[in-house]
This record gives sequence, C-alpha cells and structure tokens, in this order.
Amino acid sequence: MPSILLEIQETVMKYADIMSKVAQVEVEVVDENLFRVAGTGIFEQHVNEDMAQEGYVYEHLLRTGNVEIIYNPGKERLCQKCPKMDICNEEIEISMPIRLGGEIIGVIGLVGSTPEQKERVLSNEKMYLDLLAQIAEFIAVKAGELTESKKRAVLLDALDCVINHVEKGILILGGDNVVTMANEPAKRQLSVDMPEGQMAVVTPTGDNFSRQNEYKILLNGKEYFVMGHLYDLDQDPRRYSKVLIFESTREMQERFYEITNTVNPLSTFNIIGTSPQTRQMQEEIKKIARSTSTVLITGESGTGKELVATAIWKASDRRDNRFIAINCGAIPEPLLESELFGYVKGAFTGADPNGRMGKFELANKGVIFLDEIGDMPLYLQVKLLRVIQERKITRIGSNQVIPIDVRIIAATNKDLKEMMYNNKFREDLYYRLNVIPLKIAPLRERREDIRELVYYFAKRYASLFGKNLQKISEETMEHLYEYPWYGNIRELENTVEFMINMMEEDGVLNMGTLPANISEPQPGVGKTGESGTVVTDMVTPLRELERSEIAKAIRIYGNDTEGKKQAAKKLGIGLATLYRKMEGTDDTAGKR
Repeated sequence: MPSILLEIQETVMKYADIMSKVAQVEVEVVDENLFRVAGTGIFEQHVNEDMAQEGYVYEHLLRTGNVEIIYNPGKERLCQKCPKMDICNEEIEISMPIRLGGEIIGVIGLVGSTPEQKERVLSNEKMYLDLLAQIAEFIAVKAGELTESKKRAVLLDALDCVINHVEKGILILGGDNVVTMANEPAKRQLSVDMPEGQMAVVTPTGDNFSRQNEYKILLNGKEYFVMGHLYDLDQDPRRYSKVLIFESTREMQERFYEITNTVNPLSTFNIIGTSPQTRQMQEEIKKIARSTSTVLITGESGTGKELVATAIWKASDRRDNRFIAINCGAIPEPLLESELFGYVKGAFTGADPNGRMGKFELANKGVIFLDEIGDMPLYLQVKLLRVIQERKITRIGSNQVIPIDVRIIAATNKDLKEMMYNNKFREDLYYRLNVIPLKIAPLRERREDIRELVYYFAKRYASLFGKNLQKISEETMEHLYEYPWYGNIRELENTVEFMINMMEEDGVLNMGTLPANISEPQPGVGKTGESGTVVTDMVTPLRELERSEIAKAIRIYGNDTEGKKQAAKKLGIGLATLYRKMEGTDDTAGKR
C-alpha cells in the first residue's frame, strides 16, 4: 500500500522544487519506508528509489523525531554506519521529520554539495531551519487533507451504503442548492437517474400532517411534492448544507390507502347476468372504460351501482391505480368536506392533530366513486364543480393548490333533474357529471339474471360458512323468480345469505329456508280450493295495490322525469302526488 506522501507525490515534488530554488541548495523527501518521494538536482534522477541501504540519517530521524544538522558529512558519529561514508561528497545536511497528528510520516532533507552552499547555509542557519520547517508543515497539511478526504470518503461510502438501505428518500444539498448526494429511493421517487451536481430548490409549502412537513422540490424544471423533514448541516456547509429526508406524497397516499381503503373486496367480481339489459350494460361498461369522462350511474337502491363503478375501473387503464369510494349520504355534512379534500394540522377544532389526506388526493391517477351524490350539500357541490373544471384541490386550512388526475364516477337513486327543478341540485354540476349517463335496470325488470345471481351468492356464502351446498329446489327458485325484489340485488343477496344459514345438513335450499316475508304469498296470488275454484285467504291492503300499480307504471313509462309525468297522468294523479307516494313506496321497500 503506497504511503501518504507517495499519494501526494506531485505536491511534495512541487514544494521540494520551491525550497531548492529559494535556498539555492538541493532538497529530497523520503517517506516512512525510506522511499525517495521527491528530489532536486543530483537527487532528481533517483526519485522513486528505495533508500533503505543508504538513508541511515533519515532512518535515525524516523526513529527519534529529532532535527539533525550534519556539519561535516562522512565524518560525524551519525555517518559511521552509512555505506557511503568514505565517498560522501556532501558539504552540509539539515534533516527534519514531517509530522502528521503526532506521527512521523517522512523526512525532508536540505543538502549542500559545495563549499559555497555550506557557507550560505551556515551564515543563515536559523532562516534555513525555519524555511525547512515551513515546507515540512505545508507537506503535512496536504497529507492531512488527503487523510481527511479518505476518511470522509470512507464515511460517505458507509453512509451511502446505509442510506441506500433506508426506505425513505435522502437528498443532501450544498450551500448553492446543488445535490451532492441522493440515495436510490430518492432517485426513484423523483424519477431521476443521476441528480448529483444538479440544482434542486426545496421550498416548504406550509402544509403538514402525520407529523411531517410538505415540501416542493424543483428539479430539472419539474415540481415534486414530498412529505418529510429538512435539516441543516454544520459540517462543510459548502458541500453539505442541508439534508432532506422524505417520502413522496404518492407513497404516503399508498399508506393512507392501505388504512382507509374503502373498496369492498366482495364487490370486485364481474357483472353477473344474461338478461338483455345486463348484456347491454356489460357492453356499455367496456366502452365507458376507455374514456376519462365523468360518469353518472342512476338506479334504484341495491341495484349494484358501486359494483358497476368498480367494473368500469377494472376495465380501464387506471385499474393499477386506486379506486376510492365515498358515500356522500353516510357522512355528516360538516365532515364531508374534510373527507373529500383533506386538511392540515390545526385546520379546525377536533381535527386529527397530524392532518389527513382527502379522498380526491388518495384517488390521484385512479378513480373516485361518489355514491349518493344527490345528498351532497349545495356549498360542496360548488367545490366539486370547481374540482371537475380545474382538476385541482386545496386541503382545508391550506393555501397549497394540489393538481390531481382523477376520473369521477357518481351515482344516485334520486331524480337529479327533479332536484334541479326544486333548487336542491346545481344544474351546472349535473351536466358536468352526466357526460356519460348509465342507467341500471331494477332486478324485477331483468328476472333472467335471478337464477344466476342466486347460485352465485349461494356458492359464495356456503363456502364462507363452511357448508356443503347440494342443490336449490325448483319450487324455491320459482318463488325467488316471482318475488318483486324491491330491494334489488342487495335484498336478493341478503335473502340467499339467510337461506344458507337456515340450510339443513342435506345441503338443499328449499322453501323452508326462505325468510318469512318472502315465503308468504304475494299480493294477488291465490290458492286452489277443493272444488277447483280459486279462493283468496287474504285481502290485499290498498297500500300494496297502490305500490304495485305505481311500480308497474314506472316500469312501463320510465324512471326519468318525462316518464314519471306520463305515469302520473295514466294513474290519474298529479306529478307531486306521485313523488310523494314514491317516497312512501321507497320507505316501504326499504323495510322489506
């Protein structure tokens, strides 16, 4: 391994040359291995030679650390063991150790080979000693710089090894905002291969949550938003001024998503059914999935609007990103805004002290599903409209504008046009949401799907409950087929789950497994008496008859505003009365 003086040989030779010209004598430098590192004059041609056999005086200095002046070379005590003692042609020699941190790393020698040089040295002995000491110090300083540089390099290598095994991004900046070090996670999160040497301006946005601050990094003309902490460094501020330890906002979103994921894992199956309505909807989903336009799904409660939204997401280019669902009717109005847009630390009384990301931010690059959009308060409808138009959000309590790329799918079981007429829903928002309308038919209008759905739910819940399903009796299936299913697929699923729970060891779903409200005869269904005539053992309540006729009229004329007007006319009632009775119908259906 080369000595430290040999590693800075070029610098040592430069100092030796300067000393020789100033003192007008010859100069040589050896390292701790008695290897000549530098030399002038008669010594220059012997640089890089081993002096172990002739450098006795230098060996003595390496052991003692003393400064030696030999006034009569070849004749003094120190010269007695030198193999060249009898042929020595030197007139005077001054030798001085080179020290680094208390350790002798070499010797610098001043040699006069003529009587004139000897006279000059003797007449200015102190000056020559001081000059030699100064040159030795200069060499030691340079050696020290290299030693520190090597230590720093070792530390940086160790640090580099450590920080590249840290999951968070680490960015070290110099005083001029130039990147001096970046670990692999930082390069990955900032999408750059070699950021070292490039300018990176790190600015706090003022937002903070989850005990971390948000920063904007401007690098290569691009903006990146990250969460973390920025620290000042005291050592070597020119190269190491600040260190930013961070994770990308995207990675924090992933963590929040894992905690707050609202996708129902049981709702990601394919759309089931073979009815013309279902087949048409399946084709429409394929077309809709190719777009990024907003979608408005309408249909009665329980028809599977979230399932359809999930199917659109699964079939789209955004399927590898997140699907975030939020029920606008299930969250108290004061909290809905914070759920949608998020908030920073201290945004409002009772808020999480760490702040929180909103659903829109979590859904970035993916899909957000706004269920029961008709229940969204008017003041939030204004904010939602702005998000759709500008594709930007602002967290509550913050001034930081965050760009987002989110596809919006909304759903409702309400008549939004009627709500617009009554000033309960914004017209401009309606048209922004209704770019692609998708209407789901109620289950009673696509009875061909019932058999397949029953078998699907039966097999799933039998597996879930560890039961052995053998078959479903035809009588039971016919009864399920004839039932009106005002609660749609949700009611059907709950019914089948109940039946699996009630199933006997024989593994057969029969009439005995049906819930009481379904196994009872339906309104208008008669029995055959002994005489062969049909008799009724019950009187159908007027409310049931009314509900049945209203449902029939809506099936015939449609569930939109125009269809309801025609249905009301056919039923002989006003439109407002029809709405009132339908609300009553919905209440009744919800209790089934």
